[in-house]
Amino acid sequence: MQETQAELNLALKQYLQTRRSTPAMQLQEPGPSPSEIEGMIAIASRVPDHGKLAPWRFIVLAGDVRERIGRELGRIAADARSDLGAKEREIEETRLTRAPVVIAVVSRAAPHPKIPEWEQVLSAGAVCYGLFMAANAFGYGANWLTEWYAYDDSARPLFGLDQQERIAGFVHIGTPAMQPADRPRPDLTDIVYWAE
Repeated sequence: MQETQAELNLALKQYLQTRRSTPAMQLQEPGPSPSEIEGMIAIASRVPDHGKLAPWRFIVLAGDVRERIGRELGRIAADARSDLGAKEREIEETRLTRAPVVIAVVSRAAPHPKIPEWEQVLSAGAVCYGLFMAANAFGYGANWLTEWYAYDDSARPLFGLDQQERIAGFVHIGTPAMQPADRPRPDLTDIVYWAE
């Protein structure tokens, strides 16, 4: 039976009204296949992009590379904090192995004669959200995180970042171990102003 456009619109509206991130610790195998990841990235790339600059790129972290980078993150954390205990170091070392796949969205915002850098940064944020939504559309849970290593200069080489590049977010993707609970949302009267 073919769904009508009205039925598809209703399903999309219901999804958007109940959209929820899955905590990274609750994302398990199976993760998306390489072809599914490519499909997600293709969807995420369809964001507003003033000037068609594509001021972002993707780094797919899957398999053993997550553990290798994780060990380096643990070393960086230990170098920065002499009081870092074994349990805390283990937490740092396993941040990228909480989900089967982690995709880093890298902002490549840079000065441009016509396109403000701020618009380029916003486009990278839209890519993160689009990637999250695409993961859900493929039937996976996801979580968009930016943790300390997104901002740490010592961690930049681990992700092969150029000087002007910044991590917009790490999108963790996998199969939800359980249905995530909703959280309180802002009251519209607190966040909406009708201009007169």
